[in-house]
Amino acid sequence: MKLSSHHDDGVPQVSNLKSGITSCWHRFAGPAIILLAAAIAIAPQLIHGPSCGHDFDFHLVSWFDCLNSWRHGVLYPHWTASANYGAGEPRFIFYPPLTWMLGAALGLVLPWTRVPIAMTFLFLAGTGLATRALARQALDDGAATLAGCAAIFSGYTLFTAYERTAFAEFAGGCWIPLVLLYLLRESAPSANTLASPAPASVWRSALDASIVPLAVAVAGAWLANPTVGVMACYLLVVVALTRALLLRSLAVLVRAAAGTMLGMSLVAAYLIPAAWERRWVDILQVTEDPGQTLENNWLFAVHANPALRLHDEVLRTASIIAVVMIAVALGGLLVSRLRGRLPAKPQWWIPLALIPIIVLVLQFPVSHALWNLLPELRFLQFPWRWLLVLEAPMAIFFASAVWPPPETRLWRHVAVAAACIAVFLAMTLCADRVFFQGCDDAGSVTGMLQTYRAGQGFQGTGEYEPIGADNSLVSTSLPQACLVADSSTVLGEPPAGAAISNDPDADVPNPIWSAGQGSCAATFTAQLWQPEHKRLRVVIPDAGFLVLRLRSYPAWRIAVNGQLVSDLPQRDDGLIAVPVPQGPIDLAVDWTTTTDVLAGRWLSVLAALLLAALWFLERRLSRSRLS
Repeated sequence: MKLSSHHDDGVPQVSNLKSGITSCWHRFAGPAIILLAAAIAIAPQLIHGPSCGHDFDFHLVSWFDCLNSWRHGVLYPHWTASANYGAGEPRFIFYPPLTWMLGAALGLVLPWTRVPIAMTFLFLAGTGLATRALARQALDDGAATLAGCAAIFSGYTLFTAYERTAFAEFAGGCWIPLVLLYLLRESAPSANTLASPAPASVWRSALDASIVPLAVAVAGAWLANPTVGVMACYLLVVVALTRALLLRSLAVLVRAAAGTMLGMSLVAAYLIPAAWERRWVDILQVTEDPGQTLENNWLFAVHANPALRLHDEVLRTASIIAVVMIAVALGGLLVSRLRGRLPAKPQWWIPLALIPIIVLVLQFPVSHALWNLLPELRFLQFPWRWLLVLEAPMAIFFASAVWPPPETRLWRHVAVAAACIAVFLAMTLCADRVFFQGCDDAGSVTGMLQTYRAGQGFQGTGEYEPIGADNSLVSTSLPQACLVADSSTVLGEPPAGAAISNDPDADVPNPIWSAGQGSCAATFTAQLWQPEHKRLRVVIPDAGFLVLRLRSYPAWRIAVNGQLVSDLPQRDDGLIAVPVPQGPIDLAVDWTTTTDVLAGRWLSVLAALLLAALWFLERRLSRSRLS
């Protein structure tokens, strides 16, 4: 009896142990598979090195400059010092900080040649994990994991990672699924209100522990990329309205509105200066470039202008990807519907089903009026950018259609998994052979790093140039300070053999300055030349103007011998020209905190406090529902 009793007591212990092991396996197996899939997707870069795509140098230089600012004690940089061949630009005010700060942080711990690869891996893994989390609301663990992998190997994800290397937009693949997750997440039972619920029940239903994470996801989308933020907000509107109509509940709209407002307020420290200070730069250039205008980027558009030949090749690739992804999404939706695989609650899958349809409409001129009507929509430039919000729904409908139910025999799961692995490996090969962009010596990480350390600087960004100035007129090899008698003196000469073109869109090399040209009566080297602080103590032989190797911007505070100088002459190249008297001078140039920056910071602090209070309130309400 004793032996039998002891044996019987051990049975539940063994059963509990097996159950714990199984639970642990299910908890970690899916994320581990996602990480493995991300590692496979970056295999071409592990073999060949980083892909030098369209935006590669822009991001790499931003990482260099951010880390350099940190080393000079500037925790939140504003000025990209190496742009415009050392004259700088206010890129960090307008370009959201997530990617350039992450790139700089990775540069602290990794060799620079590995930083782009590491960032690609992180964003691929984040895209897969976020999509898996969204899919787990309706699919079993195996299908949800497959959806995460499908998002990683979707054509647009690899196209963005390899051919475009648009890291900021790439990061949106992590945030868009989370926005959908916390908007579509099932509420507590009280959320299923009647058609005319009491106001108290609407607010109680909306406070279901989803507003805080939704606000964080919205904030993350804006910190990743302004276009991602715009898409996330419009996506919220469409999905929230659809879900509210299906549920006949205002709670969904309250949750969406509160999450959006709190999320955008949380990042007001970035958003308010970026919005307010657009009047100080030529930001509209981003919508005036022929290759980047909406009208030249409809699906499969072809142009007679030979200058758009390369543009049309990229557009054709993006168009093919768009057709395939929309077809997979709609095909997966149809198969899932016919096989009864869609979730029982239409309020979850119908909003997702609308996304590929809306994205398809936005690819054609029939949507032109909508693009012009809705605020900030034209700043997306490329209609195919909406494929970013299609990645998660496409992956979910694909996985729902092809993955066998849990009760199906094991061999079916193995066969589907093997077929999907083959497809994913083929997509990796496509990324290697079609999307991967090789680097020349000057454009490689090593070459860019050598140029940066030599202090030569890089070409500027058109939309961040001062109003009325021209980046192409900024000379290379300029001294830190050049004394001239006339503030409009041209510094530098066209490179020898440079062709003269009347085409304003032609790529003309910047002029080159040298001492032998005689444009400077004297040149000076500053005692302090940091990204956001400059000091120059010299003796001026004759009164005139000191032209600094620094672009003008209203946030610069300039003082000569302790006296503020505000009325500065404007130069065609946008450089600062400071009037100076004869004799010893003490010139100080410092970056100042403008009123809009202060307003943004205070609003972010207030939003963070409100978010914390809301988090405690939602937790208390959740506990009361359980009790």
